Amino acid sequence: MPNKKIFIIAGEVSGDALGARIMRQMENVEFAGIGGAEMTAQGLRSIFPMSDLAVMGIIEVLVHVRTLTARINQTVDAIIKYAPDVVLTIDSPGFARSVIKKLRKSAVGQKMIARGLRFHHVVAPQVWAWRPGRAKKYARVFDKLYAFFDFEVPYFTKYGLDTVAVGHPIAEGLIGCDKPFKKSEKIITLVPGSRAGEVRRLLPVFRDFVEKIPNVGRYKFAIPVVETTAEYVRSFVADWKVKPEIIPAAARYDLYRRTYLAVVASGTVSAELAMLHVPAIVAYKMNRVTTWIGHLLIRVRWVSLVNILLNRAIYPEFLGEKATAENIVRAFKQMNGLGARKKIASELCAADNMWVRPDGMPSKIIAESVSASGRPSSSVTAKR
Repeated sequence: MPNKKIFIIAGEVSGDALGARIMRQMENVEFAGIGGAEMTAQGLRSIFPMSDLAVMGIIEVLVHVRTLTARINQTVDAIIKYAPDVVLTIDSPGFARSVIKKLRKSAVGQKMIARGLRFHHVVAPQVWAWRPGRAKKYARVFDKLYAFFDFEVPYFTKYGLDTVAVGHPIAEGLIGCDKPFKKSEKIITLVPGSRAGEVRRLLPVFRDFVEKIPNVGRYKFAIPVVETTAEYVRSFVADWKVKPEIIPAAARYDLYRRTYLAVVASGTVSAELAMLHVPAIVAYKMNRVTTWIGHLLIRVRWVSLVNILLNRAIYPEFLGEKATAENIVRAFKQMNGLGARKKIASELCAADNMWVRPDGMPSKIIAESVSASGRPSSSVTAKR
């Protein structure tokens, strides 16, 4: 029996990590698609650099629309040529939806679907944070959705999309740490993000934060970087009064385990630190138009997943104009004490059972489901 063929797509660093975990769980499978360093290490040859898809924000997407359109067309052509059994997309729902919609509308794509091609997506789009009705759009293009949490499932099953909660794949082997509030050295980890735009906006804020920390000589600083932003970060920090150590993204979990406190961009990193019970402050800056539109549309009080899950502000958040060095320093002072750190660690422990499920590892659940899908069928999934 020939190997199953999977076309897998990840659009950013967190998706690349998830994709690599899923790939490791699959045997007798051939892969093609789009990914980064971790998926490449599992044998994937990306059809173009994953960084081309690392665009976030309304204005930012418009600026890069020509590149994104070209990459959508290139991806559709590659899927048609590869003729996979399953297209597995990870996060980046806008790009994933555009690719699949275009493929579904093509004559060749419809023939592939008739022969059993299926579309699976990992990471439920956060419709609960924006407009719940948007779930209907994703139900029209995906055949199966792997959500991380139970509360996300009804938003999509309401519109007939087969959705299953699998837990958070990053939690595999990451949950917990031995007394994380006690550190032999006080490392402050700065994570300005993985996209070039967010790095450019946050690094100046982080520099000012470092310069304003009282008794700054007591601390060491480190910045984990992805390949696409490493050179820029090194150049930017070259004249800092206190030089941070630059750490490859692949070694970030070891760094996080040694971290005394982190200041990070909003995103997957805050969930990773919460799983390790590491105190953190979340900051994020976007252009003014995107920020203004976001204020109008966002339906949740917080952006950090741990805050949303526990329904309280465990991690201080400073977004948009509030993302200033002064605000971050003020939060740092409040968190910089053994009592405060113990309290934060205790609260983060309360979220441990929300990241994982008792019925198995998320990556294994996803891998087994994908492996069982995409077999020839007489029925045609006619979604439009």
